[in-house]
Amino acid sequence: MTSTHSGVRLCLLMAGAGLLFAPIPRALGAAPLDGCGQLAKLEIPGTTIVGAQSIEAGTFKPPKGDPIPNLPAFCRLSAVAKPSSDSDIKFEVWMPAAGWNGRLWAIGNLAFAGSIIYWELGGDLAEGYAVVGTDAGHQGGLLDSSWAVGHPEKVIDNGFRAIHEVTASTKRIIAAFYGRKPTHSYFCGCSDGGREGLMEAQRYPDDYDGIIAGAPAIEDVPLDMAWQQFAWLGDGASYIPTSKLAAIQAAALAACDRIDGIVDGIIGDPQRCTFDPGTLACNGAETDRCLTQAQLMTLRRLYAGAVRADGSRVFHGYSPGAEAEPEGWGRYITGSGPGKSFAFQMGLGYMRDFVYGDPKWDFHSFNPERDAQIAHQKLAAISLPSDPDLSRFVARGGKLILYHGWNDAAIPALATVDYYQRVIDTIGEEKANKGVRLFMAPGMLHCDSGPGPNSFGQWAAGAGDPSTKIGAALQRWAEEGIAPERIIASKRKNDDDDASEVIRRRPLCAYPNVTHFRGQGSTDSAASFDCSPAP
Repeated sequence: MTSTHSGVRLCLLMAGAGLLFAPIPRALGAAPLDGCGQLAKLEIPGTTIVGAQSIEAGTFKPPKGDPIPNLPAFCRLSAVAKPSSDSDIKFEVWMPAAGWNGRLWAIGNLAFAGSIIYWELGGDLAEGYAVVGTDAGHQGGLLDSSWAVGHPEKVIDNGFRAIHEVTASTKRIIAAFYGRKPTHSYFCGCSDGGREGLMEAQRYPDDYDGIIAGAPAIEDVPLDMAWQQFAWLGDGASYIPTSKLAAIQAAALAACDRIDGIVDGIIGDPQRCTFDPGTLACNGAETDRCLTQAQLMTLRRLYAGAVRADGSRVFHGYSPGAEAEPEGWGRYITGSGPGKSFAFQMGLGYMRDFVYGDPKWDFHSFNPERDAQIAHQKLAAISLPSDPDLSRFVARGGKLILYHGWNDAAIPALATVDYYQRVIDTIGEEKANKGVRLFMAPGMLHCDSGPGPNSFGQWAAGAGDPSTKIGAALQRWAEEGIAPERIIASKRKNDDDDASEVIRRRPLCAYPNVTHFRGQGSTDSAASFDCSPAP
């Protein structure tokens, strides 16, 4: 990452809906308008053009965030979509003044959304794409959920409608500026952006030719976070201090590091790991090197996930092996103390503002079974991309690439594995192989970072080498029919610096294949590994 890529980074592909290519009103014109500024005259039903200006090549200072250097000259268009009387979906479309490659690349959001991710617009624009980003219908910080209270239409916009509406208008804007619509349209996002991408594939299969959905929030993640935080970690005795995570990670690696035949500080296939947390039980005085019985119960629950009284699964558990890593459990799950984690804040906002719409809601009243049922009844149809029937998307030639870090501490990786298998069970293996691939990244945390190789172009668009950049792999698959079977991931000395030295490369294999060490060569070289079925 560069200095502008702090924490989780996100890329989302977006393109337009076929219905928006119903006859374009004369005001749009059949040929390019005379200059970027003329786009302000566009008339698009349900969308208001706020401004259109030509930006010179060089460094651009966006409304929020750091200046973005080395951009080509482009047309910057700002607009607002209002599919309902209470909608206010802000979005920006950036289009190269010259050298457009004919494609649209759209980016998604993080957490509860609330802003346009300008640095990613700049990176994708620099690759020659027309790009679009949106705030998903409201303004606010990533963990701000107060906007949801009393605004059901905004909740719908955030759940699925905003991306589709913006996509539709963006295609018309591009057609007006260039005189032709995009030849191909792509959507790439991680976390909430991954959820948005799946919503597009399931609900609006004609919007995109290709979608990248990283660490998608398939399950009701904020509810899951509320469950773990309020029911498991809320009691002081059951809370696991961050100071104990190093001992937990060391014990997990001691049990399972060698599971893939090499010792490298990474659990290559956590599904085959049989780590017993009981080995950490305190036999005398409590220290940071052991866990009490209450803490052991919490740890086992975090690994196993939650099930209802009838035995049905509520959410999956987390994979062992990177608990103490930066951007790991200490940030997302345990925090610096009870009630101070990312998961606590997100779970609280979700239950208080989305589910109950009551700013005074007290998390101490949380009842797992009852509140899970209420949340599902109220919001599942709006926000959960759990439908495995991708037959319409695949039938029209759409390509979907899923990816997930095995050691994600925000969204359990097994949820994506489970979804992929349900897609196969629903539409059949032959159809799934034509349009869906899943890549699991050992040792990667939420969307990027972690002890394993975690950089494979997930924050770039589709230019570059398809063997090392997932966006380029998607584009080649959609346009040339070459399906990706392995993508080389890199681990840098400093994950936050794209210029930092690469210290390890490994292939990510199309699931269910896993990496297999050939028995010779450096374990830091991708050339020393094959992709093959798990033992």
